[in-house]
Amino acid sequence: MGYPSHVGPLAIAHRGGGGLAPENTMAAFARSTALGIRYLETDVRLTSDGQLACFHDETLDRVTVARGPVRHRTMAELRRLGTGGEPIVTLSEALEAFPDSRFTVDLKEAAAIEPLARVLARPSVGERVCVAGAWDGWLRRLRELVPHTHTALGWRSLTTLISCARAGASAPRWVRTADFAHVPLVLGRVPVFVDRLVGTAHAHGIRVIVWTVDEPALMDRLLDAGVDGIITDRPDLLRETYVRRGIWEPFPALTTAPVRRRAG
Repeated sequence: MGYPSHVGPLAIAHRGGGGLAPENTMAAFARSTALGIRYLETDVRLTSDGQLACFHDETLDRVTVARGPVRHRTMAELRRLGTGGEPIVTLSEALEAFPDSRFTVDLKEAAAIEPLARVLARPSVGERVCVAGAWDGWLRRLRELVPHTHTALGWRSLTTLISCARAGASAPRWVRTADFAHVPLVLGRVPVFVDRLVGTAHAHGIRVIVWTVDEPALMDRLLDAGVDGIITDRPDLLRETYVRRGIWEPFPALTTAPVRRRAG
């Protein structure tokens, strides 16, 4: 049941598959799992009544008809608002609705650490989650509270790894604070990922997951470079790419076999 249960490159639906249905909603999660996607990425924001909403932005402005910070609303208010005609749901509801799926959860604020730890407290839940998108200290605290939950590298570790790879230098040993590096393809118009990052990360036993990649040609280039997973808004196109390359392993054919690491 653990998060890294898949042997080949991971196919991860960004915001549940935000290019196919309203982002971070049950509709997006359901459409991606119907395609055979087993890994779902979502974001969490803390509500005024202490619940974790599957929601990306700090404010409601972009994807709802309301305005203002998410943290000023109760979960009941968020449900009534909805996004794109779909209700906003809690992380607990998403995990319960898709018990065989693995979730990558972006932790957006320090105040959400302890509520998230409570959601992930049961091993049957926490072991199938990888928490990412946060500072090293936040993730370290989460691992202290929930040792069975996986995390990606925090921002400091990730920045160091990327900087070393771009400079053609070896990364320090301390950089491996987790088994996964969630690497942006670009930030704005600035390229971040470079091919040699894969070897730099693999030398430390770190698996490289690249986000957000929606074009098949880019998917192919990254897979040729040896990345260990791709996060995409278009899981349908990623699925087609994996099928064409003969690396598609559809849900629910999960395996508990140890992950094979490529040589650095």
